[in-house]
Amino acid sequence: MSSPSDHTAQRRLAAVLAADVVGYSDLMSRDEEGTLNRLRDLRRQVIEPRIQSHHGRLVKTIGDGFLIEFASPVDAVRCAVELQEAVAARPGKADAKPLQLRVGINLGDIVVEEDGDIFGDGVNVASRLQKMALPGGICLSGKVYDEVRGKLAYEFEDRGEHQFKNIGQAIRVFCLLEGMDTRQASGERRSARSHPEGPSIAVLPFVNISKDPEQEYFADGIVEDIIAALSRFRSFFVIARNSTFAYKGRTVAVQQIGRELGVRYVLEGSVRRSGPRIRITAQLVDANTGIHLWAEHYDGVVEDVFDLQDRITASVVGSIQPSIRTAEIERARRKRPENLDAYDLVMRALPYVWALEYEANKEAARLLDKALLLDPGYPLAIALAAWCRGQRIVYNWSKNLQEDKRETLRQAQAAAALAHDDPFILTVLGAALTITREYQRATSMLERALSLDPNSAWAWNRSGWLHNYQDDPEIAIQHFERSLRLSPFDPMAFNCEMGIGCAHFIAKRYDLAAQWQEKALMSKPRTAWIHRTLAPAYSLAGEADKARESVGELVKGYPGIRIADILQAMAFSKEVMSRFAEGLRQAGLPE
Repeated sequence: MSSPSDHTAQRRLAAVLAADVVGYSDLMSRDEEGTLNRLRDLRRQVIEPRIQSHHGRLVKTIGDGFLIEFASPVDAVRCAVELQEAVAARPGKADAKPLQLRVGINLGDIVVEEDGDIFGDGVNVASRLQKMALPGGICLSGKVYDEVRGKLAYEFEDRGEHQFKNIGQAIRVFCLLEGMDTRQASGERRSARSHPEGPSIAVLPFVNISKDPEQEYFADGIVEDIIAALSRFRSFFVIARNSTFAYKGRTVAVQQIGRELGVRYVLEGSVRRSGPRIRITAQLVDANTGIHLWAEHYDGVVEDVFDLQDRITASVVGSIQPSIRTAEIERARRKRPENLDAYDLVMRALPYVWALEYEANKEAARLLDKALLLDPGYPLAIALAAWCRGQRIVYNWSKNLQEDKRETLRQAQAAAALAHDDPFILTVLGAALTITREYQRATSMLERALSLDPNSAWAWNRSGWLHNYQDDPEIAIQHFERSLRLSPFDPMAFNCEMGIGCAHFIAKRYDLAAQWQEKALMSKPRTAWIHRTLAPAYSLAGEADKARESVGELVKGYPGIRIADILQAMAFSKEVMSRFAEGLRQAGLPE
């Protein structure tokens, strides 16, 4: 996009609305003349009247899309909602797919040319948000949300921060009016935000008040273990660690956190470590009322850290549900490492394990290898090392596929032998068995993991992928949705979006397959492996240009990759793999 020249341009703050028609290329390929007539009628009868009634200015139309400028963010959002409602209510032909829009809205500085065209990051962010929206949905930036909240009676869903391509800073994204094709699933997600049956709790990141900022990982590790212990109580609903950590470093009212995560209780605290001495302070808060139910501090030495965690867990459980017996708390304990330095290394490795990126995977493996040199019998370290090796297989990073498959399964089984009732470790074994395509055993492991810890977002995620590999896309989508409910702000949520996208591909809903994978790519733009399944989704949805561009991005991340390499790494059924192969072939990837 060329920049306007200085002598003809002016700057101003504006709310920018970008919208496009879903599946435009597919609609045109089926009925070019009919589609053009429908778009002309849509613009004349729906779009232009509503722009005028909400004091907007139609800047331009671009094929299947259009760009609108508003002076007021409130007007922009009202106009977007009315547009979506009007489009959804329009009668359609029995033999034609209904028209749907995706809308993005941003508030930012724009540059206005003499002819009225607009440019700048204010426009670019709106365009990125539009691509992220589901069919029939609206995504808006945090700046727009800040201006409209409390002024409009709509239900917004916080989707966390996203890093968009060619945009310097992360953008906080809010969505409303989930799309028509996903209304049932999104309705389930929204209703689930009300308090579940039984006690529900979120454990926030504990504040590190040690003088050494390097102790941050130690405070995070304590929270990790408390969440794991609480998750084992089947009567509890516990938000996953990766979502509660979205609040790290932010000052947010407990009542707001309760509403956003859909929980009744919040546990918060701090950690001070000085040499061998450690003090953990914790307080349990009723998120409905903001009332503190109890507050306590726990003093000891570093070697006592696991006992201190157990005391905090017992206090939480005793305050919320006193009928839970001490014996059940005992069963919630993991097998502890013999060497605390190994524990430190595992805590440092965790963010790299979940990044699902090549360089991060190598760093995680390095830290875990060091941990296992110090404590060869540490089940969590063994399981995480197995999963890192499994990632190499799944994401086409392996230099020796057969050896990595054997070693992944060996390490996962070794960890499970040491900790046969640890749900995380059973989930790793289930994932390893999925990689080696032993689906019956994988199902058994994942079912056992979920019976032990129904709050494991990752176990629900792996179960979703297992159902995908077994050609059961509708159940897969339910399990990915469950994972997202347990961890709505999880940095790994994009992996669930990928899973939902692949489920739609299996069901031959290629437009939706591409849209969900686009959402995942928005969250993780540097993750080249996404293009292995996004490119064929574009191809079979009739988006040939996007498919070729997607393959281009894939080859940048994987020079020399071929269709055969991708098929060897993935575990879908032969019929689904043949469709992936055909889509990649159409997009120009060599055999």
